[in-house]
Amino acid sequence: MTERTPTLVAALHLAAELDPPGSGMRFLDRRERATLLSWPEVRRRGLAVAGGLQAAGVAPGDRVCIVLPTEPAFADTFFGVLLAGAVPVPLYPPVRLGRLDEYFARTAAMVTASDAVAIVSNPRVMRVLGRVLETVSPRCGLLDANALVHADPTDAATPGPDDLAMVQFSSGTTVAPKPVGLTHTQVLANARAIRDDLLVRFPESEGHAHCGVSWLPLYHDMGLIGCIFPALDHPSSITLLPPEAFLAKPALWLRALSKYGGTISPAPDFAYALCVERVRDEDLADVDLSRWVAALDGAEPIAPANLRAFQERFAPFGLRPHALTPVYGLSEAALAVTFAPLDAPFRTLRVDGPSLASGRAVPVDEGGVELVSLGPPLSGFDIQVRDRDGTVLEERLVGHIHAAGPSVMQGYLDRTEQPIVDGWLDTGDLGFIDQGELVVTGRAKDIIVLRGKNHAPQDIERAVDPVEGVRTGCTVAVGDVGERGERLLVFVEARTPRTSLADDCMRAIQSATGLRADLVLVLEPGTLPRTSSGKLRRSESLRRFHSGELVPPKAVTVVRLAGAMARSTLARWRSR
Repeated sequence: MTERTPTLVAALHLAAELDPPGSGMRFLDRRERATLLSWPEVRRRGLAVAGGLQAAGVAPGDRVCIVLPTEPAFADTFFGVLLAGAVPVPLYPPVRLGRLDEYFARTAAMVTASDAVAIVSNPRVMRVLGRVLETVSPRCGLLDANALVHADPTDAATPGPDDLAMVQFSSGTTVAPKPVGLTHTQVLANARAIRDDLLVRFPESEGHAHCGVSWLPLYHDMGLIGCIFPALDHPSSITLLPPEAFLAKPALWLRALSKYGGTISPAPDFAYALCVERVRDEDLADVDLSRWVAALDGAEPIAPANLRAFQERFAPFGLRPHALTPVYGLSEAALAVTFAPLDAPFRTLRVDGPSLASGRAVPVDEGGVELVSLGPPLSGFDIQVRDRDGTVLEERLVGHIHAAGPSVMQGYLDRTEQPIVDGWLDTGDLGFIDQGELVVTGRAKDIIVLRGKNHAPQDIERAVDPVEGVRTGCTVAVGDVGERGERLLVFVEARTPRTSLADDCMRAIQSATGLRADLVLVLEPGTLPRTSSGKLRRSESLRRFHSGELVPPKAVTVVRLAGAMARSTLARWRSR
């Protein structure tokens, strides 16, 4: 068992000294070319960046925003900030060029909320990122990661276990993202809970070490805390693909798992559906998925049909029947809270729809609503389901999910409003307990109330996925309160628009749920607003609908991009 170090900095030093063969961070590009940074190299490059940050005026305790894609510069900068004694704040780089104005506003708000003294990026992103400086003026400005790594190295800082290790932002599906401050103790506690569960179920042996593979963004807790930190704390290898490469060609994920012997890899539910839809047999020549023991599925509502389809589709390529593992977590708890058993098939249960809408999960043998069990709490964690007055509910009664554990944040950074009382975090999710395992039914603020009954929007949204022409996973259902009560509005992005699509979606919703939508609005691809991690924002969709702003992104032309780059350059020049 690897020594349990008190901080990420201490863990990096230990990993660099142990330096197991083949361990470190492996970055793949779109052509599947690999760049491996061993843990000693990660530390060496990080110390150089730390020296560059100190020369630029970054002091211990300062917060530094990192706006970088999945590339070696991210590792250089993230660990460089820590080694300088500062606090990294990973933010997402611009990916939807048709939404640049929205991106600049949200990024500026997060820079302000985190009270950052610097923003670190690469020259390509900096060409447009300078526009953020029109709104905020961090003391040390906008810094080039590629230049920092060539600075003179400095001595490593020695943060304490209770010092901030990083700031990450809540997903912001219903409200603006909020800064979550996490200590070294908290992030390591979560990484170790994940790793320990894996090692207990699947112990390592001579010649059989665990290996992670991920395409998840590194500004996202699932990609950073769930993938990089366990590989650092228990020195091993982690193979990283750019998210945009996976989205363009999902087979790259499966090929990387096969080539590098991946044993653990997490993804949101849509990724499993995308693989079923887009990966062809000819993309998987000689692919063997038999070492993949933990295919974690979380970060968004899980459709049982997606799990079954993925298992059936890739079983011929060695995918184990027990590999698919539903999980639950949130950024306010660092990441993971519950795991379904890693060595057993995922479990679902069918409950009566009308009873569920009334707050009770009544099992039925067939029909009804099929839900996925997200498993019991990880070691050291606990969950409760409570009603509105705080009373803990019995099993199979729907209420507000609360979580407690060693990685739950103490509170939002520099905020007065807090969702934590006596160590218990109100997650904002609704669900119930069944046989000691958590079942999530939806977000409390997203629940649609029609004629006095509660309805989960995801049940309505999934009903239209099979309709021809609909973009899978690109539907939003919301309740809209008007003079005549609440009505059901459904916004659908179309892959191939046609005149009868809205009517077909309406019939599919009524057939699956018994509900009749008051309006089905067909939209162009990319119209629905999303969080930085790709989750659909239902309340924001409704707001934009009412304000006339629910429109497709502007076309990205050479002229518009050149204008954005020129404005960015001017903003950077003025900020100096």
